[in-house]
Amino acid sequence: MIKHIVSLSVSMLLCFPAFSQAPKKPHAAEIYESIEKLNFLGSVLYLAAHPDDENTRMISYFANNVHARTAYLSITRGDGGQNLVGPEIRELLGVIRTNELVKARETDGGEQFFTRANDFGYSKHPDETLAIWDKKEVLKDVVKVIRTFQPDVIINRFNAESAGETHGHHTSSAMLSLEAFDLAADAAYESYNLPPWTTQRVFFNTHWWFYGSRENFDKVDKSGMLSFDTGVYYPSLGLSNSEISSLSRSMHKSQGFGSTGTRGSDKEYVQLLKGKMPSDQKNIFEGVDTSWSRIEGGGAIQVVLEKVQKEFDFNAPSRSIPELLKAYSLINELQDEHWKHLKLEQIKQVIAACSGLYLEAVAEEAYVTGDQEVSLKLEAINRSDQKMTLKSVQLLPQEKTIDLNKDLGNNVALKEEVDVSVSSDSKLTSPYWLKEKGSLGMYKVEDPALVGNPVTTAQHKVVFTIDFDGASINFERDVIYKYNDPVKGEVYQPFEIVPKAVANIASKVVIFSEDQAKEIPVLVTGFRDNISGIVNLQVPDGWNVTPKEIKFNMATKGEEANFVFTVVPTMEQSEGYIKPVVVIDGENFDKSMVEINYDHIPKQSVLLPAESKVVRLNLVKKGQSIGYIKGAGDEVPKYLQQIGYEVTEIAPKNISTGLLQQFDAVILGIRAYNTIPELKVKQAAILDYVKAGGNVIVQYNTSRSVVVDDNLAPYMLELSRDRITDENAKVSFLNKDHEVLNYPNKITDKDFDGWVQERGLYFPNKWGKEFTPILSFQENGDAPMEGSLLVAKYGEGYYIYTGLSFFRELPAGVPGAYKLFTNMISIGKNNFETKLKK
Repeated sequence: MIKHIVSLSVSMLLCFPAFSQAPKKPHAAEIYESIEKLNFLGSVLYLAAHPDDENTRMISYFANNVHARTAYLSITRGDGGQNLVGPEIRELLGVIRTNELVKARETDGGEQFFTRANDFGYSKHPDETLAIWDKKEVLKDVVKVIRTFQPDVIINRFNAESAGETHGHHTSSAMLSLEAFDLAADAAYESYNLPPWTTQRVFFNTHWWFYGSRENFDKVDKSGMLSFDTGVYYPSLGLSNSEISSLSRSMHKSQGFGSTGTRGSDKEYVQLLKGKMPSDQKNIFEGVDTSWSRIEGGGAIQVVLEKVQKEFDFNAPSRSIPELLKAYSLINELQDEHWKHLKLEQIKQVIAACSGLYLEAVAEEAYVTGDQEVSLKLEAINRSDQKMTLKSVQLLPQEKTIDLNKDLGNNVALKEEVDVSVSSDSKLTSPYWLKEKGSLGMYKVEDPALVGNPVTTAQHKVVFTIDFDGASINFERDVIYKYNDPVKGEVYQPFEIVPKAVANIASKVVIFSEDQAKEIPVLVTGFRDNISGIVNLQVPDGWNVTPKEIKFNMATKGEEANFVFTVVPTMEQSEGYIKPVVVIDGENFDKSMVEINYDHIPKQSVLLPAESKVVRLNLVKKGQSIGYIKGAGDEVPKYLQQIGYEVTEIAPKNISTGLLQQFDAVILGIRAYNTIPELKVKQAAILDYVKAGGNVIVQYNTSRSVVVDDNLAPYMLELSRDRITDENAKVSFLNKDHEVLNYPNKITDKDFDGWVQERGLYFPNKWGKEFTPILSFQENGDAPMEGSLLVAKYGEGYYIYTGLSFFRELPAGVPGAYKLFTNMISIGKNNFETKLKK
């Protein structure tokens, strides 16, 4: 084994993509499918607004049945949704959903793109959506994707003429697509200095549910539509297209979109919007040459690859290599740079798969800092009779080449070790769209080249140059890290560049409900051996902190230490930010690190500003002990604890009237009745607790899949899809004297200032006379909605249902949300009736 020392300099932000997991090891049937795709030169771009909007049946159909290059352009990363797998919301949820989409495309055979648009939450109208997104910039991004991907066909998920009828993001995605269809072909329109591209036609992927029922759709004139049977079966894979689609759909785990595979015929329809309608109802590519004859010099390649396809030996794929090498050489001579680049990458992977060629570059450590050394273990093995020589390896990005000239005999592993020195100016690993602070509707991306990409391409790579009996081919592999887990076995994860230290405050919001000091622990993590420095905590004007700084020494890489600061708030109500800063050798480190680690996506280390919001509240509360039944992605309990409540999380299986009686209030988390099946049988105990004098607060549930059917509340209560998406929507008090608006804290209009993303969602639109509506919201001239907060006396207790988005407002530190929630918990404990008599 030889060792080399190489200096590594990195010039741009690093973020290792979701593809940096276990390498694919295709079997013969998958190799044959790849050869079929080599012989097809047509592209389809599917376009919608969010992760999970895409029709995976269509994407899989075009990728696996038609063998077209197929991609999904999601305008946003889904940051505004809910999370069923963990507590992450907003930008962290966007990281999860981004990677879920990439895994979905790996499953169904597509590619993935995004724009810079931020999913700011539900929008009722495209006018609002496009104003917040900055239509001009998002349109520029869509055109960039079209000009880069060069689709022959675009298919929209949504209808551009549905303004006011559905999510504003949905309608906007279709509107942007139609405009971009024309602008992409217009040489006068500038988008990232890319040449124009003409797409042949654009369709709307219609469906019966756009018409209200199957019966209505059956009556529709379909002369302007094409139809496809997307339920086809692939014998070589042992799966139907619908089964592959379901596997892809099930990657959207944070949205709870697990899908059961289906079999049998399944028709999909597309309606022409722009371009010429094909006369052949089965050929969406009519008028487009999808063979190699499409490009100059392609005819000879077609002949060679058709021979490869015809003579492919499933028992000995390596027999195809000589002809594949001929095709590789011909592709390399093409003048058409677009298809040359795409097909070279495809055929290289086919050649590697046919030869069983395995190439890997593994770092001995999961992470390093700048100005540090790391050892890479390189492995190359040829598992075929094909003659090969590993000529050299090149380490990127510094382009240092190491000559090896070693034969790769059949099934004989070649292993080398290379020591790499990472330069001090290396950029840090983090999602590229989170590097800079953006606006409500747009992410700020520093490098224009990254716009459209799902994740940042890894910069640490190794290029293996293999000589195939006279023909040299470069194979590029990302540097990764892997280890053996006793349960999971071999685990792959990205290789990361991290700061020398990060500082985390446990909560992004710290509430001071009194003028008393609080101890704020700051967790500092060091990422190299033998570091020393100081940590201080910056506080807002008028607040005080002791000590001013704390010295520390850390001997071991990965060591953690808690440093406690005492923060004294102002006497009056105020808000601000506290920020820990670590100083090492005169250099400031002011980032926190959030690790996202779920089995279905690659591990992510996200660097964010190391700051937490602090709020001084003048808050009075009644009652102390809360029982909490957690819902989906629910962090409300820890924020209630911050204002002094004793919160006990209750396992659904343990719910009983006797258990609940010990609590001053019982709270059900968001979507609890959608996600906890046990509540179907435990609901009687919950209502008995209320009847006996308890206080139950139910937070929002979606109107579909409620486990208790018609028994959600003690009285008639019907959920709807009504929501108030404008966080500044006008609020009116329907019952100004009601206890929940007056005791123990007086609620005023100002308590609805500073709300984030929305007022609330899935409000009831029908309820029994026993309920008292408390609030009314109105936006965009629509009719007022009065179902956001409903209170009913039941027996000796109170049942409260609220669609207000407390799950967003409490983590955002909105003072009025804390006051109102405290009043809800305190209801029945204020001697309210006695006070009224006085």
